[in-house]
Amino acid sequence: MSQHDGVHGEAGATSDKAEKDVTANGDTTGAASTDASLEGRAKSSKRRGGGKSKAWLWSLIAVIVVAALVVGVNAFFTNKQDGANGAGGAKTADTVAIGLKLAPVNLDIRHQSGSALEQILIGNVYESLVSRGSDNKVHPGLAKSWDVSKDGLTYTFHLNDHMNFSNGDTLDAEDVAWSINELKARKYYNYDQVANLDKAEAVDARTVKLTLSAPDSNMLWYLTGRPGLVYDKDATWDEKTGALGSGPYTVESFDPSDKIVFKANPKYWGSAHKAKTENVIIRFLPDDNAGINALKSGDVQVLSPITATLAGLFRDNPDYVVKAGDGSDKFVLAFNMTDAKLKDKRVRQAIRYAIDHKQLIASRGGVDAKLGGPIPKVDPGYEDLTGVYPHDAAKAKRLMKEAGYSESKPLQLTLTYANVYGTELGDQLKSQLKPIGIDLKIDYVEFSTWLQDVHTNGDYELSLVDHAESHDFYKWATPSYYYHYDNTQVQDLYAKALAATTDEQASNYLAKAAKIVSEDAPDDWLFSWRVTIAYAKGVHGFPQNLSQTVLPLWRITYEK
Repeated sequence: MSQHDGVHGEAGATSDKAEKDVTANGDTTGAASTDASLEGRAKSSKRRGGGKSKAWLWSLIAVIVVAALVVGVNAFFTNKQDGANGAGGAKTADTVAIGLKLAPVNLDIRHQSGSALEQILIGNVYESLVSRGSDNKVHPGLAKSWDVSKDGLTYTFHLNDHMNFSNGDTLDAEDVAWSINELKARKYYNYDQVANLDKAEAVDARTVKLTLSAPDSNMLWYLTGRPGLVYDKDATWDEKTGALGSGPYTVESFDPSDKIVFKANPKYWGSAHKAKTENVIIRFLPDDNAGINALKSGDVQVLSPITATLAGLFRDNPDYVVKAGDGSDKFVLAFNMTDAKLKDKRVRQAIRYAIDHKQLIASRGGVDAKLGGPIPKVDPGYEDLTGVYPHDAAKAKRLMKEAGYSESKPLQLTLTYANVYGTELGDQLKSQLKPIGIDLKIDYVEFSTWLQDVHTNGDYELSLVDHAESHDFYKWATPSYYYHYDNTQVQDLYAKALAATTDEQASNYLAKAAKIVSEDAPDDWLFSWRVTIAYAKGVHGFPQNLSQTVLPLWRITYEK
């Protein structure tokens, strides 16, 4: 187990020994008149000669020494100032502004849904028992280490010393156990993720024991999110407009229609995640043009995400940096497995062969990645499955012909998806499927309608959605989910993955299950969305990967 706490160097931390030496050993008073004094002594020595020459020499040496010390003092203070301002005289700002698309409705992380809430609060204001890094792996958090029993039923966490909440209250094992037990008892948001967790106990002030009813290889990962958050059991606060945690930042103000302002927590217990910038402002900019204008004008120094096709405005500008990072978003073209037309595997296979993923990705700016199966690159069990159904229009036509369809006798199918994704994807799919004998009708609906008709009722033929969640393979092992995919072999492999007591075992089972799912073709994975980020030159510490879910603000700095 390794801990990634980041590098905490002290840039510009220069010793003040030189300044002290000058004060003790070299009186620089009157240094400005040294040149005139030296000129007078030089003329006098030439006239007098003899025994006075040594005195003149010593005076000259003294003057040179004093001058050298003056230059040294000036250089010291100049270097010290440059160190404070950064290389080349750049000044480190005490405020960084970040533009994000999504805003939380409120800050009640125990009850309110929404990934935006987790993105901005977890690891910044609230801390969890264990933390999640930008590599999507589990790292130490409030617990510095942990032990798992061989049967996978007992987790023992060893907490850091001298922890406290932002109000100064001590954070110990009682707060941890109380927070987890309250999650279960009061059914706070995502309590169902830790269904196998029976209870949490404070063994002593710095030791917590969790007891499970059955092994769950996802348990540690879930504890990096809401189920693992620790609250002050003795404090109260307005949970909708404020937050009280143990993280490196506190909430200064919050307006869901505008911004949230964070201030460095002066009572933060840790050193590894101590805030590097005093103030961080997150502005909520759902409109693309508003976001671009805010970055151009300097209202924000970071814009995440930015549409890849619009990022060209900044990509060739030396004052900005543009990057794309991996995430867990999967754009899925789902096939309703209970639909009579789509029960024919040949039709599903033909659709997968017909789709030109390269063309789809190119139209979106060329930064997204191909994804041939249900597990994204950042998740355990990932394997490159893009070769299972490579683009092959000829093979797609043959399969459709076998199923009884052609371009002159097309199969009528309806693609229902939320209009928040725009019309371009639907139009492209319609165009790509027409030559193989599929007449695709596009039904754009409101997202609320999609949730009710497709996600809840399963009333659709084809659908399209961005599934952003990580570790969400359970959907393929749950026949009641809106895919209606029912494969007992996959369900068995997923159960074995959950019961595995090592990460390697769990990943192996997941990889086997994912390959079966891909070969069955219950949907097509159009692409894995790679988030494009643009930021001003001088910004450091903004995460490149998983920034939609993990946003460690304590790392961020900005040199003007």
